[in-house]
Amino acid sequence: MTRSFLGALPSRKGAFLPEDDTVHETTRPRLGDRIMAAVNRDPRTAPHGTRNDALLAVVLAVAAVCAGLFIDDGRRPDALGWTLLLAAHVPLVWRRRRPLLVLAAMVALIAPYHALDNNHAAPTLVTYVALYTVAVTGRPLRTVLTGAVVLSVSLTVMLTVNAHRALELLQTSGWIIAVLFCGIDVRYYRQYVASIVERAVRAERTREEEARRRVAEERLRIARDLHDLLAHSITLIGVQTSVAAHVLAADPERLDREAVAKSLDDIAETCRTARGELRTTLEVLREHGLADTRGPLPGLDGLPDLVAAARLSGARVEQDLRIRADPPPAVGAAAYRIVQEALTNAVRHAGPEPAVRLRLYDEPGALRVSVTDDGTGPTPGNTPGFGLVGMRERARSVGGTLDAGPRPDGGFEVTAALPLTMGEGTV
Repeated sequence: MTRSFLGALPSRKGAFLPEDDTVHETTRPRLGDRIMAAVNRDPRTAPHGTRNDALLAVVLAVAAVCAGLFIDDGRRPDALGWTLLLAAHVPLVWRRRRPLLVLAAMVALIAPYHALDNNHAAPTLVTYVALYTVAVTGRPLRTVLTGAVVLSVSLTVMLTVNAHRALELLQTSGWIIAVLFCGIDVRYYRQYVASIVERAVRAERTREEEARRRVAEERLRIARDLHDLLAHSITLIGVQTSVAAHVLAADPERLDREAVAKSLDDIAETCRTARGELRTTLEVLREHGLADTRGPLPGLDGLPDLVAAARLSGARVEQDLRIRADPPPAVGAAAYRIVQEALTNAVRHAGPEPAVRLRLYDEPGALRVSVTDDGTGPTPGNTPGFGLVGMRERARSVGGTLDAGPRPDGGFEVTAALPLTMGEGTV
């Protein structure tokens, strides 16, 4: 039932909304759909309105002539009566643009027509059309006042002609009231249909905005993952390459082949790991028709690998992990990326063989992350990167907070508080 009703709703440009989105061929709407579209559409915005009203005026004029010739309701119009009767149909051409002015012009022509006691049934249809147009295009209060004025003028004219006719007009005034209320009802119905169409358009616009927001958030997530992954892997590769170069250049005659081979193996393993994570991260950019192609999120179970990689790079990492329950996947992924970036910055900026302390523990309602080192921190004057910004965005994405900065007694510290219960609006 709903689909059939919506199928008859006109669009903004006068076309019909398709009942099924899978229909690609343009089919001619049925007669019933065209009638419903004409009823639903505001007459002031209908295409070819003036032409249609001119045809309507001609049809009503022919009907009025037939009524004047064949219906015995007063004397047959004379030349002046025919002129007034036909002239009363001319303003109908502009009824959509100036309904009140058209009605006033008709009353000005029809009042003397009735005062001459011409056939009183002939101008009935054109009068009803004018009254209906006023009702369907204006506010109810204006419609009621207009109907009262028209009835008053009609009764006054009839009283001057024949009191018996005036009494008959008063008895049949229900038709005028019915026409007015029919126009009011159609007006409210059109407003209701317009509100449905407006809500549908607004809902579609909201869905498009939501889709764009999700795309932007996903791009930001991919950018963060790529930054964390590449910064971590490239830093480890740089440190391991420096170790291999130092072993080769320290004493060429007493080359420690085992140390060089180990450094090269570590570089190869880092490259393999980075390649796998990069493939998983970029998988979201490929369309396979699946509901979710992002793959599993990194979690706290990957922290030992981060600690081991940092130790291979020369850092002296001390870890204190006290977690009683698994956090939500998004919180675990945020904690993993924060620890990864913090360890990468310590290896990169804290100097040779820094002492790094990693603490991770949960308390009522929050997961606490702390990474400190005793190094010198970033070199002054260097261009800042996006590591700290990315860590703060990671924390905010799950509703947490992050602080990072130099320690009073030397070194650098990163602390984060991540909620264990994610509320609405967190990603």
